[in-house]
Amino acid sequence: MQRVLDPAQIESFAQRTIPRIRLPDPATLFSGRAARLRALGENHAIGDYLRLMAVLSDAQQAAVGALAAQPLQDGGDAASIERQITLARRHGMPMLQAVGWARDGRWRVVLSQLCDAVNARADTPDAVRGVCTQVREGQTAHLEEQADLLLAARAEGVHAEAAPFIMAALQAYWVFMVTSLPMNLLADLGADHGQAAQANASGVCPACASLPVASIVRADQGYRYLHCALCATEWHLVRIKCSHCLTTEGIRYHFVEGGSEAVRAESCTHCGTYRKILYQEKDATVEPVADDLGSLALDLLMSEDGYRRACGNPLLWQPLGV
Repeated sequence: MQRVLDPAQIESFAQRTIPRIRLPDPATLFSGRAARLRALGENHAIGDYLRLMAVLSDAQQAAVGALAAQPLQDGGDAASIERQITLARRHGMPMLQAVGWARDGRWRVVLSQLCDAVNARADTPDAVRGVCTQVREGQTAHLEEQADLLLAARAEGVHAEAAPFIMAALQAYWVFMVTSLPMNLLADLGADHGQAAQANASGVCPACASLPVASIVRADQGYRYLHCALCATEWHLVRIKCSHCLTTEGIRYHFVEGGSEAVRAESCTHCGTYRKILYQEKDATVEPVADDLGSLALDLLMSEDGYRRACGNPLLWQPLGV
């Protein structure tokens, strides 16, 4: 006799058999994103902006490589990071929780490198050069305050033009940290009893507690993963489930007629939010941050239908709901 499983049983079974965590590859993450941004920028209404973000992503790739080439020494920053991770594990929190993390000055060095890379381009618009110069010369206290606001997803007080550059630096910093965790911590990150289980219950990144920018259905196994907007860690979530309020009822899918079949918006009538979902089987080159940014027409459609975004895009600051 065939046994029919209810949704809760299916999810419980999936959690035992599906790889929960997919860590980013620091050697290719940002260069791959840059290539996708350039491809999306061809004949696109915001092509100039997508190409600018491609330049920024290339600079992120170089910055992560530079961080990896200068490992932390025992004591100092290394000891501080170890203390923070120990405290987080003691309280059952994500190891690299972004909000409240005592950042060291390396992220500001990365920020300067990113701004220099953008300004070095001959085709960088004067307005962008002005923003990069302003950020480059910004006071430490102001930059740290802006970083705190962005990591906490606050709207008031954010310098909108500078936000993509600051977020890009924070992304590089957190990708480096999460991919530098020792193997014993990585094992705990993916364990059923660890932060991954909490993430499945709360919809936030198991590594840094940030929100996902989008979800992606991976072509190799057909599983859906949420993609962290900050550290690019991916964690499994069953399909046809709201990634914001985690209900399985009232889920609908939307697309722009004539647009890419690989990018849709998954909406929830229960909480009134939506988040993009990408299908690798439809397009093997889709990338969560790039394709979310390159599908703003879908955002306009969802706004007209009365839905609000569950999370903004890290490379385009906007209040939630826009």
